[in-house]
Amino acid sequence: MIRDRTLGRQGTTAAAREANKMFRKVEAAPSEHAKADKAFQANRERLKAERLARESKNPVKPTRKPAR
Repeated sequence: MIRDRTLGRQGTTAAAREANKMFRKVEAAPSEHAKADKAFQANRERLKAERLARESKNPVKPTRKPAR
């Protein structure tokens, strides 16, 4: 550790940068389950927005419970 501090940081060479590019992590493709879940969530949010817009135009009046 002491040796690293005294030498300082050295720049990387072009060859080292090219080698590092080869070992970058690649994002995995989403599974079928993940795709279906994402589509379901998007559809759920769309339907919720439509329902809220509909209810804001015609508010639902709460029903009264009969007095006993």
